Amino acid sequence: MTSSAEVPDDRSVGVGRLGRRLWSIALPVLPVLAAEPLYLLVDGIVVGRQGAGDLAALGVGALVLLVLGTQMNFLSYGTTARAARLHGAGRRADAVAEGVQATWIALSVGLVVVGTVSALMGPLTRVLAADAQVAADASAWLRVAVWGIPCILVASAGHGWMRGVQRFRTPLVLVGVGIGLSTLGCVVLVPGLGPAPSLGLVGSAWSNLAGQVVMAGGFLAALVLEHEGSLRPRVTVIVSQLRLGVDLVIRTASFQVTFAVATTAAAAAGVESLAAHHLAQQMWALYALLLDSVAIAAQSLVGAALGAGLAAQGRALVRAVVLWSLGLGVALALLTTVFRSPMSALLSGDAQVADRLVVALLGMAVVVVPAALVFGLDGVLLGAGDAAFLRTTTVLAALLGFLPVLLATRHYGWGLAGIWWGMGAFVALRLVAVASRVRGDRWLVLGAETPSGPTREQATA
Repeated sequence: MTSSAEVPDDRSVGVGRLGRRLWSIALPVLPVLAAEPLYLLVDGIVVGRQGAGDLAALGVGALVLLVLGTQMNFLSYGTTARAARLHGAGRRADAVAEGVQATWIALSVGLVVVGTVSALMGPLTRVLAADAQVAADASAWLRVAVWGIPCILVASAGHGWMRGVQRFRTPLVLVGVGIGLSTLGCVVLVPGLGPAPSLGLVGSAWSNLAGQVVMAGGFLAALVLEHEGSLRPRVTVIVSQLRLGVDLVIRTASFQVTFAVATTAAAAAGVESLAAHHLAQQMWALYALLLDSVAIAAQSLVGAALGAGLAAQGRALVRAVVLWSLGLGVALALLTTVFRSPMSALLSGDAQVADRLVVALLGMAVVVVPAALVFGLDGVLLGAGDAAFLRTTTVLAALLGFLPVLLATRHYGWGLAGIWWGMGAFVALRLVAVASRVRGDRWLVLGAETPSGPTREQATA
């Protein structure tokens, strides 16, 4: 059964205590989220020393994997929602079993993606890279790195069930070992240090794959050791997980489309604006890591509370998430506003790019406060399994808020200011939607059953 330390009862719903619990989860989650971006930074530095062509090819290949990996986040988020409810209901074994079925999805989808990317690799890299040699080098890198996709998905499923049962230290160790191996391999194999062969750009792909194989192997081993019963696939459970996953994939796709349009709007404003936009995106990605750590903690705790039938606990968690998210958003906004000029100068050695980056950072400072609330409340609703609502509202916010402003920005030449006006409209519409949702009761579904589909118990009855 679940301990009272993990899911306090309705008589212990103090916001302060829940806030501390949120951060006790968010802090170990943050290094896990930051590990991959940091590795990509090191990878880029090492490969960049081989020449601009290799770095450009790495950028093209990594973009393909990044888009695919982001789309497959449904395995992590969806599994967390389902496993957390079962864990909160005192059914840890069933919660772990959700990880088994998610892993079958990861392996199946991963192999399909490998086959699809391998078949389309040439045309895909030629579209993304204007230079024929860069496209050829990107294909050579992808030919090896694409086999890491099933491993990425297995790790995503592993993150999902472990977060659901509130097991946070193991992912931290596994990710640390995997990223460490990838980094070491990259540093050694790309230039060929010591007795190691000099593999150049392809050495980066082999290093990446080695780390992902080790990481996925660790998650698989942890799953087998903790799981009780059969490891065979259960079609009904898999279908339920995929039903939840489709909503999350559509939600993620709407983000990617709007950000792609934002890049075209920045490009239309000139080279300096495009460069400043790229730097602003990197800063926003760092902010998103911080905000997402709170959201992931909210997923785990809300799912467990609802699974345990603790409505008051769920409500109190909303209040704690709002307070801590707001505080984090205000802190980031103040830091960005106060240090916008030195940050711009540090990130860019070009005066014109730095000037435009200041504009973007001011926009970011305004948007990050409501965005922090959206991240946190998204986490609450994801933990409740309310993915269909998030899918619909995110798509509508993109269509009615972000995209119209971006198209106007391209037409009227509003530049980076217009992009962040669009982001502000997008975030504002989403905030209205999620805030209205959590004020009501439709998301507050109690019990082990995830709203989007039956649990393992129902599927096998």
